[in-house]
Amino acid sequence: MSENENEKKNKSAAEPILSVSGLSVRYGKVEALHNVSIDVRPGQIVSVIGPNGAGKSTLLNAVMGALPTSGHAAGPVRYRGEDIGGLPVEKRVEQGMCLVPEKRELFSTMTVEDNLVLGAYRRKRAGERDFLDQLNPVFERFPRLKERRKQAAGTLSGGERQMLALGRALMGKPDLLMLDEPSLGLAPLIVREIFHIISALRSTGVATLLIEQNARAALQISDYGYVLETGELALEGAADSLAQNPRVIETYLGLAKKTA
Repeated sequence: MSENENEKKNKSAAEPILSVSGLSVRYGKVEALHNVSIDVRPGQIVSVIGPNGAGKSTLLNAVMGALPTSGHAAGPVRYRGEDIGGLPVEKRVEQGMCLVPEKRELFSTMTVEDNLVLGAYRRKRAGERDFLDQLNPVFERFPRLKERRKQAAGTLSGGERQMLALGRALMGKPDLLMLDEPSLGLAPLIVREIFHIISALRSTGVATLLIEQNARAALQISDYGYVLETGELALEGAADSLAQNPRVIETYLGLAKKTA
């Protein structure tokens, strides 16, 4: 490969798959997010940490197109370099964006396997013949789901439900995976398992935007991090640097240590 080709490859790898620039979101007269800017690059895990009510979930919903936004003239939300401000949620999903919400939103009366198959529906509708090609890889990544493939999703434990939500998202082969509080309500041992799985997704090349209150766990697996407070970015930097920041340690990591 020539030097020019290498330069192009490196430049492409460095370009954000998601770029949020000066994003603001209002609920009536209340501004939930103000001038927020973040970047997520292919293969990166980027975490956004902060207290309850900081606007973390609002950020994900705005990126996904579920909330009206305002921001820079070039478009507050750009995906693969294109302004997607006018695209509905469905179109964003078709382009490879996937959000796993805090409530997981599984089909409780359907089996584990049927929930996973539904995760590939977008690919089936697009005419992909091999739309179920991720089923075995998902079962390999989540052996417990394979054991319970014929079990109703509503009978799973909290950790298993989170695994199913992640597995269903991966069935769509997303390029950008957004996770809203994946550790919420889970026991510490299960939290470690879930974060280990999220970390392993880096090898697939998927970009991950992780919203978390468990700052310690999030920063341990992330490449880059942002601290969101009362709707504004308070800090940002490489995840290992943030983990050593005195303000982050005092405000977030101390709390995480007590509750983890």
